[in-house]
Amino acid sequence: MLKSFKYAIWGISVCLKERNFKIHLIAATLVIIAGTYFKVTSFEWLIIILNIGLVLSLEMINTAIERWVDYVSPEKNKIAGQIKDISAGATLVGAIIAAVCGSIIFYKYFIDLINT
Repeated sequence: MLKSFKYAIWGISVCLKERNFKIHLIAATLVIIAGTYFKVTSFEWLIIILNIGLVLSLEMINTAIERWVDYVSPEKNKIAGQIKDISAGATLVGAIIAAVCGSIIFYKYFIDLINT
């Protein structure tokens, strides 16, 4: 069981080197800072944390799929390209949903900040 955790942590460390994963981590950090600053509710934290987990997990799955496709099909291939594009699209959909949820949560806090 400890070996499984070791391999999982190694997998996370591999993703930490990926540009898009770093971008998502920066966005997550900014959202956590904003949530702390605005003192969002427990329910709002739940939504925020679930969305952060969703996007980071999707990005990791996307990275795994892209690497696997590159491994099994190193030459240019239309279907391989479509697989990679679909995988990236799934991450984009998750990120858009997270951004919409974040906008709904933080809208009132930013409006109150502007009005004070």
